[in-house]
Amino acid sequence: MYAIPLNKSKKTMTTLALSVTLLAASTTTFAEKYNWTFQSGAQAGDSFFAIQKEWADRVGVMSNGDIEISLVPVNAIVAYNETLDAVGAGIIQGHIADPSYFSGKDPAFAMLGNLVGAWSHPSQMIGFMEYGGGKEVYNKLVNPYGLQFIGAASTGVESFVSKKPIRNISDFKGIKMRAPEGMVQEIFAAVGASPVNLPGSEVYTALDKGVIDAADYSVFSTNQAQGLHKFAKYPLYPGFHSMPTLAVSMNKVQWDSLSPALKEILSISVRDFGYDMVQRLEMMDKDSVVMAKKDSSIEIINWSEEERTKFRSVAQQQWQKWGDRSPMASEVYTKVSAYLVSQGLLIE
Repeated sequence: MYAIPLNKSKKTMTTLALSVTLLAASTTTFAEKYNWTFQSGAQAGDSFFAIQKEWADRVGVMSNGDIEISLVPVNAIVAYNETLDAVGAGIIQGHIADPSYFSGKDPAFAMLGNLVGAWSHPSQMIGFMEYGGGKEVYNKLVNPYGLQFIGAASTGVESFVSKKPIRNISDFKGIKMRAPEGMVQEIFAAVGASPVNLPGSEVYTALDKGVIDAADYSVFSTNQAQGLHKFAKYPLYPGFHSMPTLAVSMNKVQWDSLSPALKEILSISVRDFGYDMVQRLEMMDKDSVVMAKKDSSIEIINWSEEERTKFRSVAQQQWQKWGDRSPMASEVYTKVSAYLVSQGLLIE
């Protein structure tokens, strides 16, 4: 048996150790870096665009620079309703978008984007997406388009502004109100209101001139900032009807190329982003509520859980009609209804 001299053995081990160290350093040095562009549905001056940008920057820190995301505002690269196709084609690598923009492709997008009447708080929607089957059904919907859904956030449940007190579901009868086309109008018509088509830019004037009695428009802080409570002195808050979803999705080929560690970083970062967005915008609403309460002519109406459940039950009939429009919409309807029942938010 051939014996290696002691001094030669030490030299060999030293060389081997150095080689391993250099290999490790080489692997670290040449690890793949990702530079992506995500397009937002928000304008650059919107308060929630700044929160979205903080998320993008945070991903860079959490991944130790392996993922760098450049977030651009709405329409910066493609039109707001073209980002689904753009992400799938790799023109941009991801987007933060309201799924309702793509309802022309499948009614399921409208149901996942703003299921009117379903949510009394963003945490309920995020709970459905994270733990109630929402993430799975959304990926089933978008995977064929070449996207991977990572997680959801929201700007919050919109407040309802009204010139007449609406204390329960029956008070909607005869109310002329501004409401977007589609599911929103159908649901408010079902509770007895008379929906009117108006762009958001005309809500202030229409309330002032008496063209409408009420409006489904935006969150409380926006309504207050725009002076809507000057005419509509019976706002319903917290809201119970409209709440847009913000879906964070990316190119599926890029997603599939990531290591498990980077996938987990993205997933956790989006979950934190959802919480961050909700909490910070909710604080803005609460600040505005405190200001509004200083005006004794404004009465803020908070519906009971019983009335919210009644409204949700009426809305469910419209969800079912939308669910009949495509197989994926039917699946969304089934999963959301089961989740709401399991949480005591809907009566079977």
